[in-house]
Amino acid sequence: MRDLKRANTKTPAYLELQQAGFEVFTPMHWVISEVRGRRVRRQIPFMHDLLFAHARKSDLETIVSRTPTLQFRYIKGKAFRDPLTVPVNDMNRFIYAVKSTADPRYYSPDEITPAMIGRKVRIIGGTLDSFEGYLLKVRGARKKRLLIELPAILTVTFEVEPEFIEFVN
Repeated sequence: MRDLKRANTKTPAYLELQQAGFEVFTPMHWVISEVRGRRVRRQIPFMHDLLFAHARKSDLETIVSRTPTLQFRYIKGKAFRDPLTVPVNDMNRFIYAVKSTADPRYYSPDEITPAMIGRKVRIIGGTLDSFEGYLLKVRGARKKRLLIELPAILTVTFEVEPEFIEFVN
């Protein structure tokens, strides 16, 4: 879904949907900002207009019709008025990966180039057991980071320990 409110609004759409009883996820990251002259560390959405709601379309349509700044997100080239949907298993896997790491880094699809994608690996052991993805190749990086993506929407990377990596053919 899309939230068309300004990024600094007091009541973003993901909070309104949570208060209405919907299960909502929006990718968050930490920033340091100044509030009344003091530096404060707080979590804000990575993309202020991106949120995922786990609900039927008919349930969400009532909220969307009442809120002019809330819209469904569509993909060009798909059927007319067919909102973007993510399979439940893929979304649960993505949310679990984001919540299990302390420092996720998000990338939009146009930021990831083919040169950045390394070998396909599977995690064995640890909190992310049996996760598959690609290693992120960054010149000079000392830590190994795994790419997990929601196709055409968002990619997240997180640090993995080398002893948990198994290369997949």
